[in-house]
Amino acid sequence: MNEQYYDALLNIKTTGEQKGFNDSFHYHRYEPTPYSALEALFSQYELTSSDRIVDFGCGKGRLNFYVNYLCNATAVGIEMNEHFYEQAIDNQRRYLKKAKGRKRHIHFQCCLAQEYKIHPLDNCFYFFNPFSVQIFIQVVNNILLSWEENKREIDLILYYSSEDYLHHLEKHPSFILKEEVMLPELDRKNPYERFLIYKVAY
Repeated sequence: MNEQYYDALLNIKTTGEQKGFNDSFHYHRYEPTPYSALEALFSQYELTSSDRIVDFGCGKGRLNFYVNYLCNATAVGIEMNEHFYEQAIDNQRRYLKKAKGRKRHIHFQCCLAQEYKIHPLDNCFYFFNPFSVQIFIQVVNNILLSWEENKREIDLILYYSSEDYLHHLEKHPSFILKEEVMLPELDRKNPYERFLIYKVAY
């Protein structure tokens, strides 16, 4: 299945890369997770309609619409770039024309990742290497504070993760590696083409 097939199926527009660069080196270029990678991930990692996944650096919202379509999970997209946020909202309107009745399951917020207030039901957090490790650490700390207030199973899904992210989680006493999802067609050429899923250990 190609990129255009899924965009047409979901009635959205998420292809194309970011033009230009962000003002801060802390924020990385927008690039959506390939649909082939999402297929591989969710063939092994199960989400249900009771899950609430947060995509930090969601861009145009591809992951949000894909997981909502796949399993009716609630999906929250956090995007600091106003242009991409507006495109995500446009995609939401388009998607909901086909997926009627799912409006309450898809949310977007235009804010910095570290300023997002973790919802008590957020239990899955997705990172496609969206920002520097300094911001990642702040976000992880916010997730752990939320967990302290409302104990629940929490997973962090990392795609194409930087070594800095992995180093932080590997040395952190609150996280253990739960699962690794390899991408057979890609990981032989590039070891970063994989998903690593960490969970809060309690």
